[in-house]
Amino acid sequence: MLRTIEGKIESLFEGVFGRAFRTHVQPVEIARRLAKEMDDHRTVSVSRVYVPNEYTIYLSPQDREQFESYESSLLIELQDYLSEQARRERYALLSPPKVLMETDEDLDMGWFGIATRMVQPKGRPPEEGTPAPQEEPGATMVYKPRTPPPTEAATPEELGVEREVVSVTGDGERHVLDKRSVVLGRSRDCDIRLADPNISRHHAEIRQEGATYWIVDLGSTNGMEVNGRRVKRAKLEDADRITLGSTELTFGRSFQ
Repeated sequence: MLRTIEGKIESLFEGVFGRAFRTHVQPVEIARRLAKEMDDHRTVSVSRVYVPNEYTIYLSPQDREQFESYESSLLIELQDYLSEQARRERYALLSPPKVLMETDEDLDMGWFGIATRMVQPKGRPPEEGTPAPQEEPGATMVYKPRTPPPTEAATPEELGVEREVVSVTGDGERHVLDKRSVVLGRSRDCDIRLADPNISRHHAEIRQEGATYWIVDLGSTNGMEVNGRRVKRAKLEDADRITLGSTELTFGRSFQ
């Protein structure tokens, strides 16, 4: 379905662009993942299917530097690419797609993240049946190369990326984190409910900031530990052990 669109973006970035990105994020893959994020964040109304109209791309400092001389042109092309995707799939947009680019110091070269948002245009009242605008972007989806970066300009077929899955595992249950903010505690309204009398009703929160995850104590009675160290706030890495009350959880970051 996307062959025609991909052909356009491939021809745009092959040659000079392809040589420039031998070991960096490939623009073709960014375009593909933007289209996938559009598809994954559809909202169905009475008569239309709405998709996000704002997309933020997070890049490592090395990858962002590669775009420096033509970043504006690249963003325009990616916006046109998303407009074409929406037209082909008959998606509705609150405004023409807008693509932003940010630097994230925690990303390795070749990795990138994408966050989406539904934004109501300024000065235009929302129409009946349209989805509610989002104050903050959704969870940032992080992608990394599936294989080592090629040493020569690669064709789109040779490119491959894996999508990151972030989770918390404990008491035999695995909870996938699909929001920027997840609250853990004993209360029924927590995102991850833990049936432990030593855990406070709203004990801790896991927050995503760009491509980084942090856990923050919400003023709990018994506090929390990360890898055996008592903390109020800590940056989380894959396989970190989180202790809340008498419950031990494992934070995980994997790709599929």
